[in-house]
Amino acid sequence: MAGFEILPAIDLEGGRVVRLIQGDFARETVYEEDAVGVARAFADAGATWLHVVDLDGAREGEPRQLELVAEIVAEVHGRIRVEVGGGLRTAEAVAGALGTGASRVAIGTAALRDPAFALGLVARYGPARIVGSLDIRDGMALGEGWRHGAQGVLAADALEALSAAGIDTFEVTAIDRDGLMGGPDVALLRSLVRLARGRIIASGGISSLEDVLAVQAAGCGGAIIGKALYEGRITIREIVTAIDGHDLLR
Repeated sequence: MAGFEILPAIDLEGGRVVRLIQGDFARETVYEEDAVGVARAFADAGATWLHVVDLDGAREGEPRQLELVAEIVAEVHGRIRVEVGGGLRTAEAVAGALGTGASRVAIGTAALRDPAFALGLVARYGPARIVGSLDIRDGMALGEGWRHGAQGVLAADALEALSAAGIDTFEVTAIDRDGLMGGPDVALLRSLVRLARGRIIASGGISSLEDVLAVQAAGCGGAIIGKALYEGRITIREIVTAIDGHDLLR
């Protein structure tokens, strides 16, 4: 797929697969009880990456579900790569997440507070294993992005700082669109792509093949898709076929 990554999302809360609306823990829908089975189904459908988030870890500030993450990684080993995020705010937490066998981790809150944290991780593991997670609301990249009133910095400044720390892949979530399936924030994505500070993976609002192609056309290097898959709006096979066909025409 010419390097364009499709990452089905598995958000874990209490061991279940859930989705939140706009990052709000009070607006949660439970989709599956068997997270390992969900991972297996995505692998069977042709996905090459999984985006696994420990929501309990994100809320509590330290990983809570790494044992389950390890089970997911073991189930799809050799078929699909796994990235892990949620509560990875210390070097020890990152080491634990990578110790599950995950291919890479996504760091956000701690890296925004202290870009030197990201610098140290990139120096230790290399840029291919450390992804910057930017949750954006009203142009601001927020730590603890689900929490209203969370402190933030301008999205462009956050991208610049983490790029200077050695990160070259960024997952950008438009918080106000997340879980609503109303379409991605293409203007935001284009503005960050234009900075040419790294590869941008889009998240938030993606619900159709047209949305996937729109973020690809905006210059993004991939897309994270969650609720639309669980609601049956779109399938992994459809996306892979569409991206393959689109690339042939380019």
